[in-house]
Amino acid sequence: MLSIPFKKVHGSKNDFLLIDENEVLNSLNHSKRKQLAQSLCDRTNGIGGDGILFIQKSDHCDGKMEIYNADGTVASMCGNGLRCAGRYIMEKTGKNRVVVETMKVDLTVQQYETEQSVPFIQVEISPVSFDPSSLPMVTDKKRVIGERLPELSNQLSFTAVSVPNPHLLSIVSKEVLFSDQLFQLASYVNGENPYFPDGVNVSFIYPIKAGEIFVRTFERGVGFTNACGTAMSAASIVAILNGLHQYEIPLTVYNPGGFVKTIVHNDNGNLSVDLIGNATYCFEGTVQMDFHTGAFHWLKERSFEEEKDYALLEKRAKEIVDSIR
Repeated sequence: MLSIPFKKVHGSKNDFLLIDENEVLNSLNHSKRKQLAQSLCDRTNGIGGDGILFIQKSDHCDGKMEIYNADGTVASMCGNGLRCAGRYIMEKTGKNRVVVETMKVDLTVQQYETEQSVPFIQVEISPVSFDPSSLPMVTDKKRVIGERLPELSNQLSFTAVSVPNPHLLSIVSKEVLFSDQLFQLASYVNGENPYFPDGVNVSFIYPIKAGEIFVRTFERGVGFTNACGTAMSAASIVAILNGLHQYEIPLTVYNPGGFVKTIVHNDNGNLSVDLIGNATYCFEGTVQMDFHTGAFHWLKERSFEEEKDYALLEKRAKEIVDSIR
């Protein structure tokens, strides 16, 4: 049995287990990380979560984050997860601004001053690319922005962008937003299809009013999620491209798990996004894992009071969401 300390954390209710590999006596490899994700993230027989954030040493940054989805697949990035991992790394290093190594790029994370009682963290989301090969997406178009894709829908227009996770997004009506179209579409593009050989995250965007949008996401490797940080970042870009918002101005993005603020920057055509939101600790404990048999048991050792503070923000977001149903 290997003893593994963990924290249960969430960003906008996109929940994860956080495991600091520096505190695990025996080193973990890809196979063990995959087994941990599939076992511990199971919401029926495990602890439950959308994935695991593995914190590792970096040879050139303040820390490294590696993300495994609940199904054992590896994600290149996760904005909500990065806020939680960044907060943890800041606390470990005693800094209020750190650079975190992720699979494709090194990203800045810093504390964000707010009147909220909940800790808010600002993370950098980049690079942004509309090149279909970056998703990857099979198409003869140089980019897909507000395009009809007949294989997917005759009514909806789509934008495909990587941030760097791959996203397919559409601005929809209220009726479409809460219909079963998102599930049907996401299931199709994450199975055998002519456009996305590796699957793609799919989001529907609903404009609430000036400065506010709602995003509902089906996340690749997870399914419907309370929130997806890179999806909310991508949705903010799509909102601007469709004239619903402007660069350099904060946008409030609601989701089923709460809300975040985003600021989209445009530096001579190079886009990046500041994703600002909670990074909440729920509880911590220890897992005893037998990798040979797959058997494990876990113990909750301490709960954090800050989850109660977040519940007030979640209630506010829920009222907004309920108002548009």
